[in-house]
Amino acid sequence: MCRTLSTFPTSCLERAKEFKTRLGIFLHKSDLGSDNGNIYKFEWSNKHCKQSRNLSEDVLGWRESFDQLLSSKNGVAAFHAFLKTEFSEENLEFWLACEEFKKIRSATKLASRAHRIFEEFIRSEAPKEVNIDHETRELTRMNLQAATAKCFDVAQGKTRTLMEKDSYPRFLKSPAYQDLASQASATNASPSNCSLAEPLHT
Repeated sequence: MCRTLSTFPTSCLERAKEFKTRLGIFLHKSDLGSDNGNIYKFEWSNKHCKQSRNLSEDVLGWRESFDQLLSSKNGVAAFHAFLKTEFSEENLEFWLACEEFKKIRSATKLASRAHRIFEEFIRSEAPKEVNIDHETRELTRMNLQAATAKCFDVAQGKTRTLMEKDSYPRFLKSPAYQDLASQASATNASPSNCSLAEPLHT
């Protein structure tokens, strides 16, 4: 049987709700609109038994490494929301598109998607043109002649490096993330019974 929210101290519930609200405000404009639906949108669990502590640990983990941020769906959504404020979200969107591209197994679909990604992010004057050098752009163009899952690797790597060295540090220093991290630290420091509990089986 799952414990209900009413079993937890009022102060705990208020703190959890405040933390959720702060993160929601930070992310509410984030909408990647990918072909795969909303998999990159920030996801809140509606289950009362979901531990708020897990969320706070996730938020604090984003500052440990760029890899850890990118491995978290919530982290990706938060980072995307931040990049939109800097008008540079195309870098992350390209990186994500490449990650999904690598999962394609059909050669026909691979070639088709490769051209779509190139037209959207790589070609000169593309709608979401990423910041890469001419040599990388031409190398990627040549790779499309015989598209494989690795044809965007160089461009994706350079875009990732740019985000890690440039945008990521600014994200961590942003007032929005600093506020979230402070709330997350407070949640982790609270007594163990002051968090949303996992289901209790009786």
